[in-house]
Amino acid sequence: MGSSNHLAIFESDYFELLGVEPQNVARFGDGWNHPLGLSGLVFKTADARALWRELSARGVPLEGDAPAAFNRPVDLPDGHRETARFRTVRLAADSVPNGRVFFCEQITPELVWRPEWQRHPNGATGILEYAVATRDPSSLASVLDSAVGPDLVKPVDGGLQLQLGPTRVVLLTPEEIAVRYGVPARDVSGGIPRPVALTVRVSSLDAVRGVVQRARIIGVREVDGRLVVPAAGAAGVVLGFAQA
Repeated sequence: MGSSNHLAIFESDYFELLGVEPQNVARFGDGWNHPLGLSGLVFKTADARALWRELSARGVPLEGDAPAAFNRPVDLPDGHRETARFRTVRLAADSVPNGRVFFCEQITPELVWRPEWQRHPNGATGILEYAVATRDPSSLASVLDSAVGPDLVKPVDGGLQLQLGPTRVVLLTPEEIAVRYGVPARDVSGGIPRPVALTVRVSSLDAVRGVVQRARIIGVREVDGRLVVPAAGAAGVVLGFAQA
């Protein structure tokens, strides 16, 4: 499709950096219409085809008429190249403003969760929090509740929260996110509703401090046990690190 990606592989999830390399610009065209920063929220599924049938039967609006099948080349540490294959079930684009929500079935998980890719200098082990700034938390909450619920979305200060295992999705006002991450409200209030902040779970904040110092990242703050890189230093994402 013209896009390329790199993954930060954690214990049971991963963070995807998605972009377009210069040689693929013409091929990609105008396929990217989201603001700079976070754009996708992806849930695992063991069977995309069965999930498609289930969500369709429940009336959940979906893109297309069947799961989409994709593949990407994967360069392994031993020099071999393999093909990672996966299927996705995407919620209808018009139900998720400024982003994408979909389910992904990894057909070749052995090409994703490899031990040599799960060790990181900053001690990252997983995604702790995905934060969406919105004036109407209930609107997106109803979409998520229909897709992964029911009744998993709970009220919290400043909005709503969806807890799935060790990871939470929070739908909060910009003011609440600004307080939670210790950043100016202007950093998380433009173009809402949209995802604006991400917190990575780490084994040690000392390891993160060391990486931040060596990389000379400026503007980093510590807020309630969370080390926060401002949006200006992380491609438009307020990026937090919190110890497990």
